[in-house]
Amino acid sequence: MCSLRIVVDRHDDWRPYYPTDDLIDSDGYLSLIEATGHHQVINLCSDLDYLGTGYYVSLLAQARGDRVLPSVDTLNTLRRKSTTDMQLEGLTPVLEELSRNAEAHSLADEISLKVMFGECREPHLTRLARRLFERLPCPLLDVRLVRKSGNWRLSRIRPLRLKDLHGEEQDLFARALNRHSRKVWRTPRARRRYRFDLAMLINPEERMPPSNKGALKAFIRAGRRQGIDVSLITHRDAGRLAEFDGLFIRETTSLDHHTWRLARRAEHEGLVVIDAPQDILRCTNKVYLHELLRARSVPAPGGRLLKKASMSRLRAEADTIEYPQVLKIPDGAFSRGIVKVASAAQLVEEATRLFSSSDLLLLQEWLPTEFDWRIGVLDGRPLFASRYFMARGHWQIYDHSGVRVKSGGFTTHPVDEVPRAVMRTALKATRLIGNGLYGVDLKQIGNRVLVIEVNDNPNIDAGIEDVVLGNQLYDRVMQVFLARMEARRRAHARELPDRQESGSLST
Repeated sequence: MCSLRIVVDRHDDWRPYYPTDDLIDSDGYLSLIEATGHHQVINLCSDLDYLGTGYYVSLLAQARGDRVLPSVDTLNTLRRKSTTDMQLEGLTPVLEELSRNAEAHSLADEISLKVMFGECREPHLTRLARRLFERLPCPLLDVRLVRKSGNWRLSRIRPLRLKDLHGEEQDLFARALNRHSRKVWRTPRARRRYRFDLAMLINPEERMPPSNKGALKAFIRAGRRQGIDVSLITHRDAGRLAEFDGLFIRETTSLDHHTWRLARRAEHEGLVVIDAPQDILRCTNKVYLHELLRARSVPAPGGRLLKKASMSRLRAEADTIEYPQVLKIPDGAFSRGIVKVASAAQLVEEATRLFSSSDLLLLQEWLPTEFDWRIGVLDGRPLFASRYFMARGHWQIYDHSGVRVKSGGFTTHPVDEVPRAVMRTALKATRLIGNGLYGVDLKQIGNRVLVIEVNDNPNIDAGIEDVVLGNQLYDRVMQVFLARMEARRRAHARELPDRQESGSLST
């Protein structure tokens, strides 16, 4: 459990706000001898320039194993416009929306915006403020926007000093700080009860999430049984990641998506992460998996890669292919972006359509079966085993052809009842990926066992995957988080004496 430390230049800087025992001045923080690595540090010092006092506060906080906002990485990014611009890539749609916003048309051609923990006073700029804080997690940001030819752009972004807030801005800062830190400021009893904090990323609006509400509640209860406080977050809480010890992603992942960016940021902050960024990278792209399984001699359906640049060659060779075949985009999920082609003409037609979203496609042999095995694997060990049956009248588990998505039935089995060849092949495939949480889809056709894909974000739904183990399934997931967070804490404890012996800072 992390306790809070608010670092300011001098105690007088905090005079406009309510007194708090969490306050410490920069000299006091830099002079601390203890280094437990159990604190959340909010650095509000004025001099955050390279090698300034505030910079050293963030630097020593990270060296001590504390979680600090802003991090040294954020401060280094803010030092140069080139690195800031690189970090803010992807904000163009937000600025374009601002340019279309009727309220923004009445503004002057230059705006000075003060962002406090992702919040601001201007209602029409709240989305931009939140996105800026997500990309550059700094408590206070001074932002300048300019409008040229009707389009807004960011001309400057830098840390804002606490003493530059006045009147209503101070009220907003106090409320924003309170909201941001509400998971840190707990009663002493709650602080004693939980040893670690785990963020569970969800998307409340997702139609087909990896875990239903019953499973999410079961994960929360299992975490508390292990001494872990599990909090549900969304991508809008990206700026709060440093408050936690771990991140558990229960939202459908993708590379060009906030799930991968949040996993990467959490790993950079030193959190235990499932799904890790490398797992998302390796699993979400079917082209990568096809090549990986083929290169390592893991049995998989026969297939070939199709290139957009070689469309003329595909037209010439389409008649020589044996049909039916299955055509896939690299990053489809829940049977989306996968089509069955029954003729050369259909292959050319569907490939032309799918090439609009990807330069590479995967064409694989069609292997009809009544069901697919799904073997859940966690930390290199089997977690659950289910059979997913094809949707009625359809060749896939999920049928997206109608207004509503239809799916087939399921059965869940003790892992020791799974055919040995199925389990052996599933574990062999996951060893190529890592030691996270995976769902391996396999087809069993006579003596053939083939890996269809390895999913980094497998479904764990109450009433389906937990039918055999019940609450033990959720306990096992939380036990892995607990073991890894404890190992991470021990590693920090071992590193601290070495860091302190290598030299000290004179102030």
